[in-house]
Amino acid sequence: MRYKDETKEQAIREKAITMIVESGLDGLSMQRLAKAANVSPATLYIYFQDRDDLIVQLSVEENRRMMIATLKNFDPDMSFAEGLQIQWLNRARFCLENPIASLFMEQIRHSPYHQRASELVGSEFHQTLGLFVRNNIARNELVSLPFEVYWSVAFSPLYQLVKFHVQGRSFPNRPAFQLTEPVLLQALELVLKALKP
Repeated sequence: MRYKDETKEQAIREKAITMIVESGLDGLSMQRLAKAANVSPATLYIYFQDRDDLIVQLSVEENRRMMIATLKNFDPDMSFAEGLQIQWLNRARFCLENPIASLFMEQIRHSPYHQRASELVGSEFHQTLGLFVRNNIARNELVSLPFEVYWSVAFSPLYQLVKFHVQGRSFPNRPAFQLTEPVLLQALELVLKALKP
């Protein structure tokens, strides 16, 4: 019987995420991963049932890391402005400190693996954020909107700014872009205005 080595498993996970970011989901095979991680293909199957299990496990792990980071110093009873600001700062920090993981999660979000991983992550994160939204609607600090409209207005601007930062540019013939806290807070202020009654 072969035993799991946590260091080796983490190295395999990191290499798999990097390969997916660089080559897409179609570019990941267990054979290529084994070679890149400098292990035998059989070693991969100590940790993962197959390629799909590997991708789902990676998705669950990275989503949980992001969720923990997002909820740092956050309370669903906070005012809308304070709670959204904490979420923005936490989400931005996570993305900027973990650019490969963020790009990986973006690819997964647009794949069939997203639903499977979401089911395994659990609902605590969404329940906490749902309570925050309901509390602020009840206090008349937030307009009541369909979830998709709320999420698009509340978070899409943040993630677009993070993408511009990671790319180092926004559009052709524009100067280099760096996301600073003052720029982030300026965008947040516009979002807050759009979402307040």
